[in-house]
Amino acid sequence: MTALTVALVLVVAAAVILRWRRPAWYWMAFGAAYATLRVLVRYASVMDACGLTVPPSRWRLAFARIANRPVPESRAPRILRVHPTCTGLLLRLKLRPGQDAFDISAASDRLRHSFAMYGVTSRELRSGVVEVRMTGYDVLKRVRMPVKTDKAPMRVPVALREDGAVHYRDYRAVPHGLTLGATESGKSVYQRNLVAGLAPMDVALVGIDCKQGVELFPLARRFSALADTPDTALDLLEALVSHMADVYQLIRAEQRMTVNVPDAEIAADIWDLPEHLRPVPIVVLVDEVAELALFASKDEEKRRDRIITALVRLAQLGRAAGIYLEICGQRFGSELGKGITMLRAQLTGRTAHRVNDESSANMAFGDIFPDAVLAAIQIPTDTPGIAVTGDSSGGWARIRAPHTSLRQAVNLCNKHADRTPELPALAPFRPATAALPSDRVPLSKTAPATV
Repeated sequence: MTALTVALVLVVAAAVILRWRRPAWYWMAFGAAYATLRVLVRYASVMDACGLTVPPSRWRLAFARIANRPVPESRAPRILRVHPTCTGLLLRLKLRPGQDAFDISAASDRLRHSFAMYGVTSRELRSGVVEVRMTGYDVLKRVRMPVKTDKAPMRVPVALREDGAVHYRDYRAVPHGLTLGATESGKSVYQRNLVAGLAPMDVALVGIDCKQGVELFPLARRFSALADTPDTALDLLEALVSHMADVYQLIRAEQRMTVNVPDAEIAADIWDLPEHLRPVPIVVLVDEVAELALFASKDEEKRRDRIITALVRLAQLGRAAGIYLEICGQRFGSELGKGITMLRAQLTGRTAHRVNDESSANMAFGDIFPDAVLAAIQIPTDTPGIAVTGDSSGGWARIRAPHTSLRQAVNLCNKHADRTPELPALAPFRPATAALPSDRVPLSKTAPATV
């Protein structure tokens, strides 16, 4: 056996092992180059087989007839760019006259089979230009977030999309969000990733966790206010409504409505204010909204109505005041009482983990994108963290957040505890926390007490 043969066998063995154990490494080492070559070689025939070609134009037919040449073939969209990424390929196409972006989107499953890729999605960049994103392997099986992500205020990289792109929770673009999911579906991990992403930012975190605080109170050092009972949650929400009114008074006082101020500089929300006057933005996380909406007596019903009214006010008016809602629950339907559907209509961002029935998925996507309902109910039970996300624009995608343990989230919140702002309106709800232990204190078990 020659040295060349031995080297070839070793390379093939390494490729097989990498594809089995480390698909991302395999893709970067071998898969990207092979897939690029495969796409370029098969491109014309695949486009023709998938019905993505157009017949030759009249002037080409006339020129062929005059020159006594063969009839020109149908033409596929022109390739503008082929760019390998760490998860797949980016193919930018210039559409021919008579084609539209829906043609590419409708043929995405056929393109996936023809090009032997794991997944294919497309989006229109501008008129006549479509970007086709292909993934070479299952990026959601073992989520690895990229080291470098886009940095922007109130924009959190929270999960990875099935096409390999980073999914951001952008509070300035989508102020309020709803997260649904059954027990053990990964909803709590998704929430931890949100807190972990917000912890290093200049933002106040407010939590409402009526499960006696087991989810959010371990992260208390980074929270400006916490509530663990419906009674405390009512007082906290009404304090937030009062704080919102004070912020609007500040905006009114600093609107700068003089004639020599450009329209773009007139203040309409906190982000138009000068930095030294800008109130700190607030993200309100509600862990289980059903605990705020259920009641068993007349007094609890009155409390429930006040809670829902406060949430609706914050959802309708809170964006300009820098107050953003992140509401989680297992179900969020009209059976929770009056005002619930009005509140749900204000929650633009929708994320659904595995649900127990189709009606729960309809609560999230039935009024936005019916196809996402089918995707949500097909999430298997053995893949916690897989979710379907969408918004009122009609687009949706499958995502998965990286696993973040409670200890990791606690350590990150403790690290950035000095960033926790103190808001006078929320001071009564500031969680009481003990001082952090010194580095010199040994983390050993204490001796048992003796009588």
